[in-house]
Amino acid sequence: MVRSRLPLLRRISQILFLLLFLVLLVLTSLRSASGASNQAGLRAPVRLYFLLDPLVAIANALASHALYRGLLWSLVILLPTLFFGRFFCGWICPLGTLQQFVGDMPSEAKRGKQRIESNRYKRWQTLKYAVLLAGLVAAIFGSMAIGWLDPFSLLVRSIGLAIFPALNYAAGAAIAPLEHSHVAAIQSAGQVIHAVLRATILDFRQAHFTQGLLPGLLFLLILAVGLRVTRFWCRAICPLGALLGAVSRWSILGLHKDAEKCNQCNRCLLHCQGGDDPVGGANWHKAECLMCMNCMDACPDHALSFRFFRNEKEVASPDLGRRRTVTGLAAGAAIVPLMHVGTALGKDRDGSLLRPPGALDESEFLSRCIRCGECMKVCPNNALQPTLTQAGIEGIWTPTLVPRIGYCEPSCVLCSTGCPTGAIWQITPKEKGWVNADAASPADAAHAGNSQPIRLGTAFYDRGRCLPWALATDCIVCEEWCPVSPKAIFLEEVQVTDSGGVAKTLKQPHVDPTRCVGCGACEYACPLQEHPAVYVTSIGESRSPSSQVLLSQK
Repeated sequence: MVRSRLPLLRRISQILFLLLFLVLLVLTSLRSASGASNQAGLRAPVRLYFLLDPLVAIANALASHALYRGLLWSLVILLPTLFFGRFFCGWICPLGTLQQFVGDMPSEAKRGKQRIESNRYKRWQTLKYAVLLAGLVAAIFGSMAIGWLDPFSLLVRSIGLAIFPALNYAAGAAIAPLEHSHVAAIQSAGQVIHAVLRATILDFRQAHFTQGLLPGLLFLLILAVGLRVTRFWCRAICPLGALLGAVSRWSILGLHKDAEKCNQCNRCLLHCQGGDDPVGGANWHKAECLMCMNCMDACPDHALSFRFFRNEKEVASPDLGRRRTVTGLAAGAAIVPLMHVGTALGKDRDGSLLRPPGALDESEFLSRCIRCGECMKVCPNNALQPTLTQAGIEGIWTPTLVPRIGYCEPSCVLCSTGCPTGAIWQITPKEKGWVNADAASPADAAHAGNSQPIRLGTAFYDRGRCLPWALATDCIVCEEWCPVSPKAIFLEEVQVTDSGGVAKTLKQPHVDPTRCVGCGACEYACPLQEHPAVYVTSIGESRSPSSQVLLSQK
């Protein structure tokens, strides 16, 4: 029996694109940063993959009424789909490749007749089209909630914020005993292994994300379900797959079934990835086929082949049905006002919600952010963390700066470089304005014709906890860490009397709100372990004119 080379080529393509994705994800860290004058840059951010995602481009255009730079290229993927169907899902998508790898593992739930039956077309496969409709309608109303389910966002968020940090920790824990061994040869081997891994795979610091566990568990759950139902995510939920399936109805390449040669052996169903019914005697569901070519390769009688311009009966369009269509449209229209209920009550976000430098105004930010976690992955201080409910339901897994974990580096703009949709507008260190040595203060900068620095918020003191204020104890850590020049934290020398009646001179810190940019360095460095005596709130952030601590002096 002569077998086609197409399945082999498809496997090679899947492996190469998966490796490319993982390499880009590994490179999206400070390890790949380059540039002069302490200006960090990324040579190969993983956002390059988002340029292949037409779902992100279309949803971004609907939600923001604009198309961010580079995203137009993703629409090119739709053109070959008109010729070859859902080839992207079967040949390129890294999440699909991972699911196929897991789905090919031996499973008691998929043996013999059970395996054949599991690969037949099921009505529940139309659920993904309802998900797509709901996501696009929500985008029309200004919400990028579909980013929760976009396959590339899901992969970057899950692997970048959960899987990679876990592997980084596991590798470090495994190598540590070797490096601390009393045997010189073992110690040297451990050091060499650590150096090689640090230069290639391991991150330069052990990152941790407060909400990283949930995305990681959801990702593992998706893979685990694949043990029972082949490519469950691709078949039932993936909105990108639904979009490509809808476009593929016009594709000119399709499956040809030779009824005279077919002996109903059902071997074509053993390895079908899409659940599209390639078996003889059944209608072929064109929108579900992932072009894996397994059915053609498995047929012992060569009764199956892919041809252009076929004239056969098939189910070309997704059989969604009126009820699910209405349900998808209604869900998309209802989800946005439901998520904004917290906004109406004033409980959608708290004052500690600090967005990255360059982030758009909150409503525009949420209409562009796809919750991919790319900005969090690149942050060198691990300062950006995924939110849970701080920004309301709509803001789940969007980035927030958490100063107690890390602070924003004055010259760093990696988060804006990595953002694929413009939720964080791309800025330069000069535009950020935190390292501008030509101006001594915002007033001087304005006088010189320069723009104001980008402010994330303003620092405040809890004098009941601050050591110099509450306990008459020397401490100037916050002032020493303040990176602004001139410093936003200044010290006032005062005379105090301790409990023994002894007079002493202390330096009590104050914040100059005209200089504070809300970087969080003072809160990060505060020596109080439980609740810091200095904390940063979003008051005074540049992106919100209504959230200012000072009145304009015009």
